[in-house]
Amino acid sequence: MKLLNSITLSFLILTSFTSNAQENKAEKSNKGSIYAFWGWNRSWYTNSDIRFTGSNYDFELNDVQAKDRQSTFGLDPYFNPTRITIPQTNFRIGYFINNNIDISLGVDHMKYVMVQEQNTQISGTINDGSIYEGTYAHDIFAINKEFLEFEHTDGLNYINVEITRNDDVLKLFKINLNPDKIQVNTLLGFGLGALMPKSNVTLWNNERNDHFHFAGYGFAGKVGLNITFFQYLFFRGELKEGFIDMQNIRTSPAMADKAQQHFFFTEFDFVFGISIYPFKN
Repeated sequence: MKLLNSITLSFLILTSFTSNAQENKAEKSNKGSIYAFWGWNRSWYTNSDIRFTGSNYDFELNDVQAKDRQSTFGLDPYFNPTRITIPQTNFRIGYFINNNIDISLGVDHMKYVMVQEQNTQISGTINDGSIYEGTYAHDIFAINKEFLEFEHTDGLNYINVEITRNDDVLKLFKINLNPDKIQVNTLLGFGLGALMPKSNVTLWNNERNDHFHFAGYGFAGKVGLNITFFQYLFFRGELKEGFIDMQNIRTSPAMADKAQQHFFFTEFDFVFGISIYPFKN
């Protein structure tokens, strides 16, 4: 009887260890891992009021339309190391503080191009002796290149910190696949940061400006889906909805010349990346 009890106890202990080992294998931990990704985006913007101020003008254009400018897909420039920053791109590096939460720092390199030949309303004053001199009060005005070129094309650079929750979809739906081979996570996150555009602006008689500068702030929420293969390689798609407020857009080399605007944006990005586990517990 004692021998039978010993055998039974040994079997139960062995079964317990085996079960725990299987559970540990099934529940892959992301804590301590670092990831980095690169990819591309499309973006859309709401209409915005843009106010221009300088030494001899102060006017506002209402409900100005703008769009992004994505490069035609091809090996060049998308995979040309010397030209990969020409398209609208995304770069991010992040760290998992626990199995589900990561914090990250990244740059969303979007592009913002004011639509030419659009009708808007203009209010304010221009006193520079040009053909545009006058006082305006919600007058209908047709924007053209001779009057204004207004772009953030190198680009509308949103430098931001994000916190993201990652949930294992396969585990949620009790799909029994080896997490060392494939892992599917939903993403829910929020971020905020600064805008550092390189704005390409020409106001009729003014000298063109095209320099990087801190112009304002932004924030955004996101949802997404991340698929990881063999623990290290992943592909990700994200949809962001956010707000940008820029109160200090440089419009010429003169410090007195600036523009102000704010708008909402939608961004979709598709990226690929790698994960490493230097601090994994």
